[in-house]
Amino acid sequence: MVMPSGVTPAPAAVPPTKQPETAAPDTDVPRIVPRRNVGRWITAGLALLLFAMVLNSVVRNDAFQWSVVGQYFTTSAVLDGLLLSLWLTAVVMVLGFLTGTVLAVMRLSGNPVLRTLSWGYIWIFRSTPLLVQLLFWFNIGALYPTLGLGIPFGPQFLTVQTVNLLGPTLTAVIGLTLHESAYAAEVVRGGILSVDSGQTEAAQALGLSRRRTLRRIVVPQAMRSIVPTAGNMLIGTLKGTSIVSVLAVHDLLYSVQLIYNQTYQIIPLLMVATLWYIAVTTALSIAQFYVERYYARGNSRSLPPTPLQRLCFQLTALRLWLRKATAADARPTIGGDR
Repeated sequence: MVMPSGVTPAPAAVPPTKQPETAAPDTDVPRIVPRRNVGRWITAGLALLLFAMVLNSVVRNDAFQWSVVGQYFTTSAVLDGLLLSLWLTAVVMVLGFLTGTVLAVMRLSGNPVLRTLSWGYIWIFRSTPLLVQLLFWFNIGALYPTLGLGIPFGPQFLTVQTVNLLGPTLTAVIGLTLHESAYAAEVVRGGILSVDSGQTEAAQALGLSRRRTLRRIVVPQAMRSIVPTAGNMLIGTLKGTSIVSVLAVHDLLYSVQLIYNQTYQIIPLLMVATLWYIAVTTALSIAQFYVERYYARGNSRSLPPTPLQRLCFQLTALRLWLRKATAADARPTIGGDR
């Protein structure tokens, strides 16, 4: 169709756009409600109630004499005994694991003589109570009044009286070391056996010597199994040093005993020793956690969280839960409430 000149065509009518229909909120959709563990909350409440009762009985019991505990907690006699207990623990653990490692290697050796000697040592010292061993070494002078160095069945060049050589502290070190080395040997042997035999076969295929394979491949992997048990042994050795008080060694327990034998304040002085043992074992447990975490690097994809990280995660989860609990529960509707 041809339009005359000067005439503007009328714009075409635009059909009205259809407004989308607003769907009414479906109020029939069921909500997913997490399962309420009523039994778990009841058990937790009862446990907290029992803990509060025990804590109240300890804190408010005048028989503990907490003022006396605070008075003697940092005295020089108690601190000197604590330092001696820590020194005994460190020396015994170092010497015990050095000797135990040698015994473990002997136990795994192909030499039947070394294997038998190692097994006999472990059998004897694991079968005898620690107190009996300490008393035996304390009275070693009855069996060997003198110790000498010389030619077997011949002249001796150096002799020394056993009574002058073995004092109470040295006797405690020898007895505890020989006892702990037997257990350390089994710990090290178990850690070595936990390593897959394919690791050793691969090292032999690469031409590595047995000593280098043990030092560079087997032992680093065995530490994942050795460290937890060694940490338990360390804590057990710290507490086990209290048994040397029967030899009149001035450790923590013996120092406390000397005080309450004069003041007759038995309970508060025993609480002093108990609190120090708890404090030291707590520090050792924290150190054990980080050592285990260090040797777990090659075993797990992600390292376990530290106590600080775990606390941050729990605080974050608590904050999210509080935010969700305080939020409005009703769903918003279009057009507002009528």
